[in-house]
Amino acid sequence: MNKNKKALLSHFKNAASKDWQDWRWQFKNRITSIAQLEQIIGRVPTQESGAAAFVYPLAITPYYLSLIKFDTENDPIRTQCVPDIRELSSFKGALEDPLEEDAHMPVAKLVHRYPDRCLAIVTEICATYCRHCNRKRFWSTSPNISFKTRLAKMLRYISASPQIREVIISGGDPLTFDDSTLESLLASLKAIPHVEVLRIGSRVPVVMPMRITRDLCRILKHYRPLWFNTQFNHRDEITPESARACEMLLAAGIPVSNQSVLLKGVNDTKDVMRNLLYGLQNISVRPYYLFHCDPVKGCGHFRTDIQSGLQLMENLWQQCSGLSLPQYVVDLPGSTCKIPLTALSQKLKNDLHKHQHFFDKFE
Repeated sequence: MNKNKKALLSHFKNAASKDWQDWRWQFKNRITSIAQLEQIIGRVPTQESGAAAFVYPLAITPYYLSLIKFDTENDPIRTQCVPDIRELSSFKGALEDPLEEDAHMPVAKLVHRYPDRCLAIVTEICATYCRHCNRKRFWSTSPNISFKTRLAKMLRYISASPQIREVIISGGDPLTFDDSTLESLLASLKAIPHVEVLRIGSRVPVVMPMRITRDLCRILKHYRPLWFNTQFNHRDEITPESARACEMLLAAGIPVSNQSVLLKGVNDTKDVMRNLLYGLQNISVRPYYLFHCDPVKGCGHFRTDIQSGLQLMENLWQQCSGLSLPQYVVDLPGSTCKIPLTALSQKLKNDLHKHQHFFDKFE
């Protein structure tokens, strides 16, 4: 057990080393206030504020908090989970719902933007609230209907929509449910004849990896084809615990892909991003997407400009194999789609023009 873990355990009455490996203990003992945070890590730096936590609630698992280098003010883990006063700053184009999800909900919390698939927001709760989240608008709202009622409405709509072949289970984080609730959810969706594929979006392998248990993997394996998307944003998040969680999913026949977000001050340099991509390849997690940070209200300080992102990708193309490279995309509002930003690269256009003979018709 590292120094941070030992220090954190001492703050929880009657906590034992074995508790650390229990996901229920981790979830129950999330740090949810600035006062708690200050007790554990000392004075919170001035740019981080209780005011931000009041607007956008705070929750961090002890495990994820233990990854912070407490003596480093700009630590990438700290930046992603500790409230920052800049979350209250406005910027041009800031929106609470930049992807217009709410406008594409035929029933509560079911987003149907594309014909063949839909996204079910089954909970607003996460193990750790990421400060760059594009659904921050849900954090302070209590569900006005029960999970059972919410699911029943979703199932009725999906059953009546034969064009839907894939359901993405998201949130919040669906793995904050216990095994029984999660299996009931999966079974209900799989019972719909035209639903062929399930996908889970969860950051649990990163922020609470002990949630991935043998029992959970047995459940997930039963509902294949099932795909698992997670979100590692920095190499420091790839630990023996998170690697083990991903390996357990892979061993159960569940493909694991990664969807990073390009975040200023976290992963926006070529060395940091390259180390992340190599780390993902080493644990057999496919780098799938690198998302350009959405113009979400409360996330302006995380956003880079697109040109910087393109330059980063051009540097990576020159250094990394194709197996390590994600697709750099921006998710646009409504039913538009995800746009590969590499198509906007002037260097790429110039390179294609120089080698036009590769594309000319042979005569």
